[in-house]
Amino acid sequence: METIIAYFEHIPSLHRTLILAGGISFFWLLELAAPLFSFNYNKWKHAGVNLFFTLTTIVINFAFAYLLVLCSDWCVQHKMGFLQGIAMPLWVQLVLGLLLLDLIGAYCIHLIEHKVKWMWKFHMVHHADTHVDTTTANRHHPGESVFRAVFAIIAVCITGAPIWLVMLYQTLSAVLSQFNHANIKIPAKLDAIASWLIVTPGMHRIHHHYMRPETDTNYGNIFSFWDRLFGTYHFTPPASIKYGLDVLQGRKDEDIAAQLKLPFDKTIATDY
Repeated sequence: METIIAYFEHIPSLHRTLILAGGISFFWLLELAAPLFSFNYNKWKHAGVNLFFTLTTIVINFAFAYLLVLCSDWCVQHKMGFLQGIAMPLWVQLVLGLLLLDLIGAYCIHLIEHKVKWMWKFHMVHHADTHVDTTTANRHHPGESVFRAVFAIIAVCITGAPIWLVMLYQTLSAVLSQFNHANIKIPAKLDAIASWLIVTPGMHRIHHHYMRPETDTNYGNIFSFWDRLFGTYHFTPPASIKYGLDVLQGRKDEDIAAQLKLPFDKTIATDY
């Protein structure tokens, strides 16, 4: 436990970058070996667009990193936040911290983005991808990346999570997001069993279906039980899934300039 704390308390930026790149590379190879859907597309061109948005996400996260560390250190120093207000063993702090950071910093902001019209317009860029694969995980408009960074800070303030726990969560979050977006074929029974604990590709791909109500379900990032607990879980057979958004039919999902302007295009219906 002490080794984990020591590592993530001072994890170098290079290591975080290597973990991100390593995860994408690993799941990319799995997609080539055992794809669920055989997409008729240029995989490299598709990846290039999504990696552009991954880069903007990284830049924005680095811009907010100082505030994140500052908030975490302040909470620990002043014993503020749920994890600081109650004495508990480290392993309990670890489990509760991961759960709460995921609930507030991932599930809640994701749900809000689907319910607030102007935020939904930014989140549309993520859903615009018509060939969802592991590179889709960090396909976020820079505006959405700001929303998520702000909620990450809010989550830290509410929980009082120490920085090692924050860094551990963010690392797990990145890798699990790459996993649950991956276009890989997993035995249905294994996927179903695993989906009671973590968000699997079989569970998350339903969220990327092009029409409601599926689009507004399965918001989880790491832990799947938030959706079951709050009534947002839904199942649809893989054969019925079609990626993209109905309100974006005919628009180029691989045009970076068009995607950057999408939130400000008043001709696009928010369908609420």
